Amino acid sequence: MKILITGGAGFIGSAVVRRAIVDGHAVVNLDALTYAACLDNVASVADHPDYAFEQADIRDRAALDRIFATHRPDAVMHLAAESHVDRSIDGPGDFIETNITGTFNLLEAARKYWTEAGRPEAFRFHHISTDEVFGSLGATGQFTETTSYDPRSPYSASKAASDHLVRAWAETYGLPVVLTNCSNNYGPFHFPEKLIPVVILNALHGRSIPIYGDGSNVRDWLYVEDHADALLLVLQKGALNRSYNIGGENERSNLELVQTICSILDRLAPKDGSYADLITFVTDRPGHDARYAIDPTRIRDELGWRPSVTVEEGLERTVRWYLDNRGWWQALLERDGVGQRLGQG
Repeated sequence: MKILITGGAGFIGSAVVRRAIVDGHAVVNLDALTYAACLDNVASVADHPDYAFEQADIRDRAALDRIFATHRPDAVMHLAAESHVDRSIDGPGDFIETNITGTFNLLEAARKYWTEAGRPEAFRFHHISTDEVFGSLGATGQFTETTSYDPRSPYSASKAASDHLVRAWAETYGLPVVLTNCSNNYGPFHFPEKLIPVVILNALHGRSIPIYGDGSNVRDWLYVEDHADALLLVLQKGALNRSYNIGGENERSNLELVQTICSILDRLAPKDGSYADLITFVTDRPGHDARYAIDPTRIRDELGWRPSVTVEEGLERTVRWYLDNRGWWQALLERDGVGQRLGQG
């Protein structure tokens, strides 16, 4: 297929771009190159004959119409989004404009293109979302595809709204869609404002490692390359107008996760004492969800997918990648907001 991938210079999007090229697809990478994007993420495929890059903003409808008309994709994978919860607390407007208005523009551009092409049955609009739209869990239970939406941050509310738009365009206009909601991703090329890279980079610089609250918040961790595999599988084999939850089956509290990273660093980049001595508990984020957990039964039973990487194996790979790719992350440390405490309300 020729796949139009939005947000393909970001963390998850670039993993999908790289995997799609390896799998033999043609890719059109559409990215606005905002603060969290980096073309170095796709440098390994940039010269491939089946790869094209378009710098454009999904809020720009005219640019979207031009890109559809020029490249004539067989499918869309929509990953472009503002995604950092802390930034959404400080500046929710960007999240509303990009995640809601941008998704509306993309849906309308895709609908126009699909209609003018004769409404081909094979066309798919794959909307990639997050488990955060479901809200917060207690000590037990998991999110399923039928869990009621209960977003609790400007970020998750904007993603929930975009999910609803996609479903509405399917119902109202017949646009062929699939949706996925994923758990927390991690791995190579993770922008250095998110928890795991913050832990690694602060430790390497001898700075305190901040943990919100008491560190008891639980997340289900999904290795980004596993996620890319699952997304491409859903695009090709997922049932029309159906959603799939994608989880790593790797629940860990934030404190457990940070302690594991510190023990890996103790082994791979030893120093006097343990990196765990740098752990510092800080004031919690407003509205911090207690626990996320994905029930992956549907994607396992219908499509045969399961994650292949345990959190221990994935964290080892991730730490090694950051140790081996200092040039990549050092260039990003000067970007706006990186290294600062955001989202205190």
